[in-house]
Amino acid sequence: MEIKDLYDNTGEWLRGTGKESDIVISSRIRLARNIAGYPFLSRANLKQRQEIEALLRRTIIERDIAQDVSYVNLNQATAVDKLLLVERHLISKEHAEGEGERGVAFGKSETVSLMINEEDHLRIQVIRSGFELKNTWDTIDEIDNILGESLNFAFSSKFGFLTACPTNVGTGMRVSVMLHLPALGMTKHIEKVFNAVGKLGLVVRGLYGEGTKVSGDLYQISNQFALGKSEKEILSIIESVIPRITSYERMARKALVLESKDQLEDRIWRSYGMLKAARMITSEEILQLLSQVRMGVNIGMIDDIEMQTLNELFVLTLPAHLQKLQGCELDSAQRNVIRASYVRKRLEGL
Repeated sequence: MEIKDLYDNTGEWLRGTGKESDIVISSRIRLARNIAGYPFLSRANLKQRQEIEALLRRTIIERDIAQDVSYVNLNQATAVDKLLLVERHLISKEHAEGEGERGVAFGKSETVSLMINEEDHLRIQVIRSGFELKNTWDTIDEIDNILGESLNFAFSSKFGFLTACPTNVGTGMRVSVMLHLPALGMTKHIEKVFNAVGKLGLVVRGLYGEGTKVSGDLYQISNQFALGKSEKEILSIIESVIPRITSYERMARKALVLESKDQLEDRIWRSYGMLKAARMITSEEILQLLSQVRMGVNIGMIDDIEMQTLNELFVLTLPAHLQKLQGCELDSAQRNVIRASYVRKRLEGL
């Protein structure tokens, strides 16, 4: 599969079929690994980076890590292609903007992706629809074991897996759950919930992780440190916290329906109307409009649109996806027109 095919084949994690998928968009686990005998990338020279990339690319392909694996050399990718991979959560913003020999391998379903020469030599990622941490862990643990049979990962008996960033030392594991929490935001309870989350050693980030702002009422909850706790302990903390947050969100939605039904209906149907009729929509506007409509579907106010369609529109209306759709670069004003047109066509087909 080539990058251009990503537009026509959205990932499994966008399907809205997993547990708690009315609120939990996705569950993701990443493992940071480095090859013993090579320096961290911040100290590696050009030849060493090339050797690391070649070794990891060859091993990933030979071990058949995922179904129909595609490999993209980011040095040869266009700026739009790299941005599309970021929008699809297949690579990080830092990986896209990096320098030197680096790449990404991913399977057809986009459940599995492996970033080579990002911050660490290797970042293994598995992402699934809904609240599916156990299945996600089982998959990534198997991949880690398979690769570990062929590669000598840098490991210390005292500290665990050695990583470029101190917060990843130990398990090298980052668990992230993406949540859609519009009602908690509307009822002004979101900060209270996140303050409690912070006391448990978890962090709240925006749609694209560290350093990104919250848009469309989408939040990522993840562990802050990987040292001092086992993989199972980290998973256990997240697994105990997320159900509480989803419960608070559902209570907030019920409260809005009971106490402010007219205002809520007006807000949701105005958003739906704008999506179906607007001629220009900005990136910020589309996320907020989709957020309101998504909540409307989940509380039973709107019944003629599927969750997968809404989840896909969160991604397919982003800048790089629109430019791939048109086959050319577009400025922001042009994207606003194309975005509105694309959404109208998707919703007209319902």
